[in-house]
Amino acid sequence: MSLSGASSLIRSLEAAGVEFVFGIPGGAILPAYDPLIGSPIRHLLMRHEQGAGHAAEGYAQVTGKVGVCMATSGPGATNLVTPIANAMMDSVPLVAITGQVPRAVMGNDAFQEADITGITMPITKHNYKVMEADEIPTVVAEAFHIASTGRPGPVLVDIPKDVLQAETSFDWPTALDLPGYRPTTRPNQRQIAAAIDLIRSAERPVLYVGGGIVKARASEELLELVEAIDAPVVTTLMARGAFPDDHPRCLGMPGMHGCYAAVTAMQRADLLITLGARFDDRVTGKLSAFAPEAKIIHADVDPAEIGKNRNVDVPIVGDARSVTGALARAALQSNYEQGPVDRSPWIATVSSWSREYPIAYTQEEDGPIKPQFVVDAFGRATAGEAVTVTGVGQHQMWASQLMPCNHPYSFVTSGGLGTMGFAVPAALGAKVGRPDARVVAIDGDGCFQMTAQELATATIEKIPFTVAILNNEHLGMVRQWQDLFYDGRRSQVYLPPMVPDYVKLAEAYGAVGLRAESPDEVENVVDKAMSITDRPCVIDFRVDADEMCFPMVPAGASNDDIILGPEIDPPRETAVPAAGSDYAFGGMGA
Repeated sequence: MSLSGASSLIRSLEAAGVEFVFGIPGGAILPAYDPLIGSPIRHLLMRHEQGAGHAAEGYAQVTGKVGVCMATSGPGATNLVTPIANAMMDSVPLVAITGQVPRAVMGNDAFQEADITGITMPITKHNYKVMEADEIPTVVAEAFHIASTGRPGPVLVDIPKDVLQAETSFDWPTALDLPGYRPTTRPNQRQIAAAIDLIRSAERPVLYVGGGIVKARASEELLELVEAIDAPVVTTLMARGAFPDDHPRCLGMPGMHGCYAAVTAMQRADLLITLGARFDDRVTGKLSAFAPEAKIIHADVDPAEIGKNRNVDVPIVGDARSVTGALARAALQSNYEQGPVDRSPWIATVSSWSREYPIAYTQEEDGPIKPQFVVDAFGRATAGEAVTVTGVGQHQMWASQLMPCNHPYSFVTSGGLGTMGFAVPAALGAKVGRPDARVVAIDGDGCFQMTAQELATATIEKIPFTVAILNNEHLGMVRQWQDLFYDGRRSQVYLPPMVPDYVKLAEAYGAVGLRAESPDEVENVVDKAMSITDRPCVIDFRVDADEMCFPMVPAGASNDDIILGPEIDPPRETAVPAAGSDYAFGGMGA
């Protein structure tokens, strides 16, 4: 039976198991929107293609499935570039489908023509330009396979309008033949044995866990490995939730705004067991001064990452789940044959760092709202069971420091690219993917205004989530850098707090708008927001405009130069330790 290329595309998406598509129609992609009318696939009409891409990312990050976004040619396609680059940096499985001008006018600077395959070549795992309608099913099948296997990432499929209009037949492939794409998933057992030898001989090992553990669904295997070798764990920004915060071996997040215990443990370690992480600059600080005494075990499904930034003693290529499981089994076997290694002195040392130098802040009863106090309030209200989504900036770091995170797929953020405006559309996508989960977006006033229009889609489609705007009247992280490193000269960072009026803006979109202006209003406003389940809720928290985000390792500095911040220094009687730390929440300080 013949059908159009557009119908073949939609049938291919159905065959690939797609349930949701985030997109905006336009001329070149328009033929694909007609067969969508009768498809079981739910299309969510976004208000900007960037929002469509980030929504697809949010969906992918909480489900582990491939997110799908769709746009027309030219500006529609180029508006997807930022989310595609974001997905590439954070290894998010994404398939972006774009319309293209008809084949006859390609290369002629036709209306709304852009060479999107050329533009996205450096920021996609692979991309396709489909020149024949018969190719559509195979290309779609390959795209989903490539996006979701090995190191996940974005794949772009660009289809000219006349290919979508052409008559073809539908033939879904029963097998794929990709001779140039054979990711190694199972580790070499000799490398596993070599790793175990290093682990047994180490006195100060640290498990350095990255987003690869989440992507590979390896949290159970990680827990088994930790219990087998009794080593402390640090989880990167993209690995929040891979290992439970409430586990006694969890030291928290390392890096520029990481926990003192996590940063210092890595600096003092004699072995880093690196699983699905990439030694990025925000974790290592000054690379030549990073973990100077540590030998390195580096396991990653992407061999290009191994040894890229740091020389490695034992490289292991493989899927994080397979590698971690193999290490756990080998460690248990070595414990059985040789007895477990006593690491109690090291554990006692790193645990003391967690107790002595927690993430802390001071909330005065009659002072301005501290942004950390807001994040902590959401942490208590959700009991660590929410899906947390963030934008990028100070609020992102406070959320990563203070929102308790005990489950994988529960922390969604833009890590590698650092994309402002990520939170609102990603929260929408996360709620679509996990409709039974409480979704809380911690956002900044700068970030929120970049993609606030996606509240319209959330309201119309009845997708409820909470947006907590930490309104500090500034581009907060930029302001902090100017205060610290430019002698306080603030340039182009001020955002008038009532332009716009966020409550009225939320209401204009059909969402609920709330505001808190003093500490005693925070808990009631959070509770009210938690009770809203039929539409989005936006809260304008008027927080301290001068608050700094600490700890902090200055850019380019050694992790040994970490700035703890005033709350860490004695006396700490009025400091409020973070939820989930070794201290119980102590209420507001004097």
